[in-house]
Amino acid sequence: MVGHFSETVKSNIARHFPEDWDVVIVSPGKEMLHHIEDCQVFIPEHVKVDRSLLSMAKKLKLVQTGAGFDNVDIEACTQRGIWVANAAGVNAQAVAEHVMALILSYYKNIPFLDAFMKNRMDEKQLEYTGSELQGKTIGIIGLGAIGKKVAEFCRVFDMNVLAYARNAALQSDGFVKMTDFDNLVSASDIVSVHISLNQQTKQLINKAVFKKMKNTALFINTARGGIVNESDLIDALKNREISGACLDVFETEPLPADSELRNLGNVILTPHTAGMPDGRKLHKKRYDFFVNNIKRVKNGEEPESKLNQLL
Repeated sequence: MVGHFSETVKSNIARHFPEDWDVVIVSPGKEMLHHIEDCQVFIPEHVKVDRSLLSMAKKLKLVQTGAGFDNVDIEACTQRGIWVANAAGVNAQAVAEHVMALILSYYKNIPFLDAFMKNRMDEKQLEYTGSELQGKTIGIIGLGAIGKKVAEFCRVFDMNVLAYARNAALQSDGFVKMTDFDNLVSASDIVSVHISLNQQTKQLINKAVFKKMKNTALFINTARGGIVNESDLIDALKNREISGACLDVFETEPLPADSELRNLGNVILTPHTAGMPDGRKLHKKRYDFFVNNIKRVKNGEEPESKLNQLL
């Protein structure tokens, strides 16, 4: 497993794997390259799995990712007989809960009220705006496991749900109304992104899209930062072309200290933690999924949630 982890986190991750497995948890760089030649299973965190890396991984049989897989050259893996799988759906509950927490924090103005109280300000001078969710329309871009879970939660809050998905077979039901992309972004009070990052979705959300949104709209991204043109988003927020944004992912991660997003009052930020229900980088369901997939490949079976097909 490759990524930036503290020693405590490394220890906790290692416990999720069988004791007789040789599990190496390293940071990207020279140490990673030292182990890659003998590696049979690779779990990359913010590491590009490209042809150059794969050329050194002579024994690799499986590249296992979390929900996202935009850092993996799937075609190159297929050509080398390497399975690629993600863990789609294992963090759906966590991400959907995070989305609802962001929505409620924004419309109930929780960050402002928290600061107001902690700064011991005079409550007689309190002036703030807030809003109820009942009757609001949320537009969900991508109706996979996470998008569907968000829609379920919104039902409880008596919201209207529009959804757009590239899968034309998905049909409207009694609650979720399928629609086209342009209608979704123009008709929604809240636009929430739940698609994977690929060549078709890179910077899908840009200046033209923000101009189509209501100037009262809230934009939420808990998917991948690269889906959004961040500069266009900042301009839309500063010019009040949209009302605000709640962001858990960014074009560059960690979010640079000098990012303008950190200074905007109409933005709520979290550090790519939406999918982590048990603390940062610790997710039992995810690692149980990893272990099961590794066992499947070891036994000559196809991995679950495979992203390629080997001959």
